[in-house]
Amino acid sequence: MQGESDLPFRSINETWLVLYLTAANCWLLEYNVPKLSWRKPFRSILRLLAAVFIYSMGLFIWRQLGVTLHIFHPLGAPIEISERLSILTGHSASSIFFFALVRHIFNHIKLKQDAQQLRIASQQAELNYLKSQTNPHFLFNTLNNIYSLARDKSDLAPESILRLSKILRYMLYETSGPYIAIEQDLKIIDDYIALEKLRYDETLRVSFNHDLENMKQSLPPLLLIPLVENAFKHGVSETRDRPFVDIHLAIKDRQLLFIVKNSTGDPAGENKTKANIGLSNLRRQLELLYTDYSLEVQQEAFVFTATLKINLATHV
Repeated sequence: MQGESDLPFRSINETWLVLYLTAANCWLLEYNVPKLSWRKPFRSILRLLAAVFIYSMGLFIWRQLGVTLHIFHPLGAPIEISERLSILTGHSASSIFFFALVRHIFNHIKLKQDAQQLRIASQQAELNYLKSQTNPHFLFNTLNNIYSLARDKSDLAPESILRLSKILRYMLYETSGPYIAIEQDLKIIDDYIALEKLRYDETLRVSFNHDLENMKQSLPPLLLIPLVENAFKHGVSETRDRPFVDIHLAIKDRQLLFIVKNSTGDPAGENKTKANIGLSNLRRQLELLYTDYSLEVQQEAFVFTATLKINLATHV
């Protein structure tokens, strides 16, 4: 019964001591220890002596202040001052170890969070840089197409400029966010295909089909267009006999499959697959955006195939 009746006073006493030790530990770990230096031995010794005083005699004085103010209530039989100092110093040592451990864990967690934020910021900056390369590269190729029509004084030049303006509007106002509905990207792919077809006669065969569970499925904007652009720029434009482009897009259970097959002017094995800005940037974007994906290219006899597979649930 005596222990239960003393419990409120013991709680007040412990709280009074914890207040002092909290302030003392903050001073020691945040201000005093970081300023210890072998180059200034005298100042360092004074700091250590001050710490010893604060954690021994200082805590004892704080206890006595609590007694004087009737905040701290002495419990049990009186003991010698030396023994009291020894007990309080032991409490101080335990509190230093506890606070140092908590501080280390806190700093470790904060360091990991800062590193994560830095990694995310760095990746976002790189993604923005890749977009800044890909978009002008895409527009440069499109303008070349329009130039060829204008040079030939084709009546299709105005229509090509109109389609380009739609693509530009999409790039300026719809692609700033990290995601966009797949149906919007499909419209731009359709516009780009129509723009490219203006350059060719009826010999060009283009097939674009898709099988999507949800047209609102989100996807990073303009992620697929480099493969379509590559099919025309490095495939159809170099094909003399029966050029074609076959495009298939399917998304099921968040598994994306995008296959672009096009004619080329090279027999199998004659030339290795050429690296270009569009494909290189696409590979890097995939590496930054997803953890589960594959992009495979295959050169066969006058046929080039690019196969992109993405587990959309693995977006970083």
